[in-house]
Parts: sequence; C-alpha cells; structure tokens
Amino acid sequence: MKIKKKQYLFQPVGLAALLLSSQAVYAQVNTLSPVNVTANPLGASELLVPAQQYSGEDLLLRSKSTLGETLDGTPGVSSTYFGPNASRPIIRGQDGDRIRILNNGGALLDASNLSYDHAVTVDPISIERIEVIRGPSALLYGGSAVGGVVNVIDNRISDSPVFDEDGGVSGKLNIGLGTGNREKSTGALLETGSDRYALHVDAFNRDTGDVNAPVSLACTKGGSFTVSQQICNSGSKVHGGGIGGSVFFDQGYLGASVATYRSIYGTVAEDNVMIDMRSNRAAIEGEWRNLGGLIRTFKAQLSHSDYIHTEIQGQTPGTVFKNKGSDLRIEALHSRLGNFDGLLGFQAQASRFSADGSEAFAPYSRTAQQAAFLYEEYAASWGKLSFGGRLESVTVTSFGNPVLAKFVPASRNFKPGSYALGSLLNVTSRWQLTSNLAYTERAPKDYELFANGPHVATKGYELGDSALAKERSTQFDIGAAWKSGANAFAVNAYLSNFKNYIGVVQSAGVTRNSGDGEVNPVEDPANPGFSQATGREFDPLNEFRYQQIRARFTGLEASGNIRLFSNVSTLDLALRADVVRANNLSSDQPLSRIAPARVGATLKYASGPLSTSLGVDQIAAQHRVPFGDRATDAYALWNATIGYRIKSSSTQLLWYARLDNITNQLAYSSTSVLTSTVFPKAPLPGRSVKVGLQASF
Repeated sequence: MKIKKKQYLFQPVGLAALLLSSQAVYAQVNTLSPVNVTANPLGASELLVPAQQYSGEDLLLRSKSTLGETLDGTPGVSSTYFGPNASRPIIRGQDGDRIRILNNGGALLDASNLSYDHAVTVDPISIERIEVIRGPSALLYGGSAVGGVVNVIDNRISDSPVFDEDGGVSGKLNIGLGTGNREKSTGALLETGSDRYALHVDAFNRDTGDVNAPVSLACTKGGSFTVSQQICNSGSKVHGGGIGGSVFFDQGYLGASVATYRSIYGTVAEDNVMIDMRSNRAAIEGEWRNLGGLIRTFKAQLSHSDYIHTEIQGQTPGTVFKNKGSDLRIEALHSRLGNFDGLLGFQAQASRFSADGSEAFAPYSRTAQQAAFLYEEYAASWGKLSFGGRLESVTVTSFGNPVLAKFVPASRNFKPGSYALGSLLNVTSRWQLTSNLAYTERAPKDYELFANGPHVATKGYELGDSALAKERSTQFDIGAAWKSGANAFAVNAYLSNFKNYIGVVQSAGVTRNSGDGEVNPVEDPANPGFSQATGREFDPLNEFRYQQIRARFTGLEASGNIRLFSNVSTLDLALRADVVRANNLSSDQPLSRIAPARVGATLKYASGPLSTSLGVDQIAAQHRVPFGDRATDAYALWNATIGYRIKSSSTQLLWYARLDNITNQLAYSSTSVLTSTVFPKAPLPGRSVKVGLQASF
C-alpha cells in the first residue's frame, strides 16, 4: 500500500482565507474534480479568497519556460514577459514587490522584483504544484503581498509519510521536445521512505535556442548582422535540482532540504548581453501537532537563500548583482474557543543586496523586517466571518557603494500595519457569496528609496526618493460562486484605492546620459556621439522617478465550466474573462503596462485514456496608456493539446503534445516593458509544437 503525502498550498500553514472575497469552488473549475485548496491557514475547505491551483496533467500541459508565462491567462493573472526567459506574474494589474512569490510557503529570494529582465529562480519543469491567490494577502506575508501570492511547491520536505510497504521507490520522469525554440528538456524525481522517514531527490535540465517569431527581426550579435524570423538572443540553458528529507514522530515531523538553480540566458533587449544566474537555497521546517491545551499546533520554518547573477556583454563580465537573506516563520494555532478558530504568528526576514558595475542603479543595502500577525475565524451553519491584523517593523539601510559616490548612505524605518475583515455566506447548497475589506500598508523597497543609475535593459535612468512614505491602500472584494456537479461559475469584482501608490513615472522631455547621469546631454558637433559638456561618449536614457501618487485599480474576473455531455466520454466548455482598469489619479492618466480586457474559451474532450482540448484567447487592444508608452493592437491566440495514457505494470505513461499560437499570430504584450517603453523587438512567440512523455511509477 502506498501512502500519499498531503500537498499543502501555503506550507507554513497557509495563506489565509484571510482577506478577500472569493469562491470555494474556483479551484475546481478547470479540473472538474474536488481539490482541497489549503489557502485557509486553519485547514478548512471553504475559502474566502480567489484561489487557483495547477498540478498533475493540467500543470504539465500549460507549463512554459517561465513562471509568469505558465500562469498567464488565469483570470486576473498576466505576465511581465521580458522575452521567453524572464517573466513574473502580474495579478490584478500589480507586479514587482506587490506580488509575493513563495517556495513551499517560504520566501523565494532573488532579484526578479528589481528588474523585468531578471528571471525568477524556479523552473516550471521542477514544480509539482502552483497555487495562486488573487488579491491582497498582506495579513500573513506583509505589504509585498498586497496584489497577491504565488506559491510553487516542489515537495522536497514531506509533512507526512510516502512509502510502499515493500520499501520501494516512486517517482516521475519527464522528457520534452519543442519546435518553436528547439527545446530539449528533462526532469526527474525519486521518493522513498517508511512510516518514520521520507527522502526526496529531483533534477531538471532545459536547453533552448532562439525563439521563432511570426515576423522577420534584425539581430546584431557577435559582430554580424542578420535578419530572421527569430527573437534575437532568446536562447537559454537551465539546470538544477534538490534533495530533501523528513523524520516523522507521533505528533508531527521535522524536515530539511537544499536546492540549486542555474540559468544562462539572453536578455532579448540587448543582442549581445547574457545573464549568468545562480541561486542556492536551504530550508528547515517542522510541525508539532495535537498538543492539547490552548495551543493545538505549532509550526516553524527557516530558509536561507544565496543569489548571484552576472550580466555578460559579449565575452566580458559586467555588472554583478547579489542578494542573500533568511526568512523565519512561526505559527501557532490555538484550540477552538466556542465558534472561533485562529492562529498567532511571527515572521522575521533579513536580506543584503549589492550591485557592482557600470549598470549598478541601486546601492549596497540591507532590509530587515519583523512582524507579528493574528487571524481569527468564526464559523456557523450559515457561513463564516474572519478578521485579523499584522504589525511590522521594517528597516531599509543604504550603505552606498565603495566605488560609486552617487549612492549616499542612509537609513529609513517604517511601521506598517494591515487589517482585514471577511465574510462567506452559504446562500444554498450550490451558491456562495463572499466579501472582504482590507487595509494594507507597504514599506518602500531599497531601490524605490535609493535608486540612481542607468537601467539599460528597460531604456531608462531610474531615480529613487529617500523621502518616500509608507504606501497605503484599501481593497474591497465581492464574489459569487455556483457549482452543480461538473458545472460551475464564479465571478469576482474588486476595487483597490491607493492613497500614495509608489509608481515609477517618466519625466516628460528629460533624458540622462547612461554613463555619468548628465541631464539632457548635448552632442558635441565636432564629435558625434560625444557629450559637449564632458567630451565623453553618451547614451541618452529617458528619466524615470519613483513618486507617490493616488491610484485606483478596478476589475472583474469570471470563470465557468459547462458539461456539454457525459457518458463514456465527456465534453466540457471552460470559459474565462477578466478586465482591469488602473488610473493615476494624480495626473488623470492610466497606469503603465496594464492588461486589456481578455476573454477565452477551451473545449475539452476526454474518453478513456485520451484527452484533447482546443482553446482560444481574445485579447483586446490596449490604447489606455500613459505618456511615453506605446499602445498595442488586439489579437487572438489559438492553442490545442492532446494526451494519451498507457499503464504498464506499475508504470503509467502519459504521451502528450501541445500546439501554441496555431495561426502564427503576430502579437505584442501590453504588459511587457519591451513593448511599452522600448522599441518592440520581442513579440510573443510564433507557432510551436511541444511533444513529451511523462512516466510515473
């Protein structure tokens, strides 16, 4: 007999039914089977948050080379898309440090929040499960989760036994080949154990070439000029893996893991620049259950990350970025008091960042955060009420730079507070209504306070403001969900008001020299390409400043599934749609890089071992753009998948194929900085086919 491990959404007890509204059935819309999304820290099945999870075949068939592109198309979720190698999820129009990316519920530390060309240090080929919470989740994870949370789960630390009575080994092997980028990918994991221990090991590797495009593009690389239907400098080599183990005792477990991630990829924006990235992460976690008395469960998690990447110009190493830090979380669930369940928690996080080289646009810095939080839930036959709060202390310190005098040592301390109320009403056995109100404060990040330098990848010269105050926002969310068997429908509407949103705003008519920061450099008539003031070569970049503005986000998300027929085989129609509007109320202009209205539909057929799908996503034109940004045209992307399962002895084989952008549509993403502020040289990928095999045993 094989005992399967539980797969938790947010490992350190979960992301909470804490803040916003949503539907308890949303995560079941696409899978059409019950899924326990554990976004409630108390382990309840009914959620007050809009949650979506991907795992198994569903995740396998949608996986792309980046986390952002893998999740793009989920209602409310788009992607920053800096070519095929770097993208973060955008949730409800918010990205960067308003979206928290977690690994097994703990902090995932890299530099992807600092710049769009920096990749997230996880590869979808190594992920067992991805879970997404849309909306502010600051109660458990701080102001950096005001827009939402993405948790990637690799099961390197097991919280319950996974074993065969005969002591055997279970695992998976994935092999994939792609035509659009000449992809060759492999991934494997093995697990074994007993009722007292579990061991896990995994490894992955992916090589890709330049990605096919629907249009001819110019490329200057290695001293030669070419024109081809490929996105220049878009190849990559990624590999990594991890090992973990757990020891189980009568009332809980204690586990540890170590993992490494390595990626070398082209930055797309610059034809001759590669990024050589490495990240190492270690984690320890444990839980003590069924304690009795006032505290019934106690859980702790500690992780440490060491990240570095080097930007390579041709064959010459350039700017080096480093980020090193640790994250500690402790949570205690108290025993039921009347109709109340709840928890108390503490979090401490510290990180050190440095950048050395000509493109160092932020100083050496240290960020330290301590927080205490409380979440309580009242349950009755009619539904639930929830409330909670979080108090933080955040210190951001600039140490300047040993060779760049433009960075001045300074320190700021902030005391953010976040509070939330929520409700869930069981109208009938099939209908649920939810609503939530949240107030969130976010401390400015180090680069928002102290940036001063060229950001060549995004064609801007960025300037921080050391006088920035806490960012304050109020969010309201209301939702309705209905489910009857395989038929389901869910809709959420939300409003987010920011009193002093920290935005990066282009300064009209102001450029700066990328080398020395000279304002509006004037070319020397006698020496073209040289500054008249300094006599040195210059590269003018548009000036961008971090400023506090009043901002408002409003939006609507909807999803549904219709079972068209069910007999020996089934046919379903999955529907999705979303729209978000984001305005700079201080200037009466739209905010930058906001996804336009989107609608999509997928027809899914399953019969025995065969499953197929045909889908289309229609993306509207985006003409609501601020000064300096480019508008984008409407487009439609068609896709199809097919899978076939074969069982042989104890091994199950899944043969699959995925066809993307069937019509080879030329399309540019409105949420990409490559489209909005840089000459659009990186369209979305053209037609491609990926085939693969997953063997499970």
